[in-house]
Amino acid sequence: MFKHILVPTDGSQLSTESVKHAVSFAAESGAQITFFYAKPEYPIAFFGEGALIDPTTPEKFAEMADKQAKNILGACEKLAQENKVKCSSLAVTSDIPFEAVIAGADTAGCDLIFMASHGRRGFSGLLLGSETQKVLTHSKIPVLVYR
Repeated sequence: MFKHILVPTDGSQLSTESVKHAVSFAAESGAQITFFYAKPEYPIAFFGEGALIDPTTPEKFAEMADKQAKNILGACEKLAQENKVKCSSLAVTSDIPFEAVIAGADTAGCDLIFMASHGRRGFSGLLLGSETQKVLTHSKIPVLVYR
């Protein structure tokens, strides 16, 4: 069956639930997990009349993003270790999360992506888009969606 699972997380409640189920799935199937987090890029400031100035430097922003990634991925690793599931973590900087997820799965040599979906349908799904939907339509490896 599946030997190496990529589990993207953003630290949200739904994502945390997905992580719990992915760990259980991996424990039952004897798979290892790579937890994945896409850190945001530093926002580009637009200058002009009425523009707000962000006091955060790119370095400080990167430091905060690294800390957030470490906290989120650390909690995932702890859960996996408590359930005796072999795991590792991968954090990359990207403003295009679905591409980063797919590239992360390729880089880690995963044979399954296990990720959450908010389940938006219809007009709200069309307007808001879905990183999960984008992964589903662009990934060449299987994707298991937890909802």
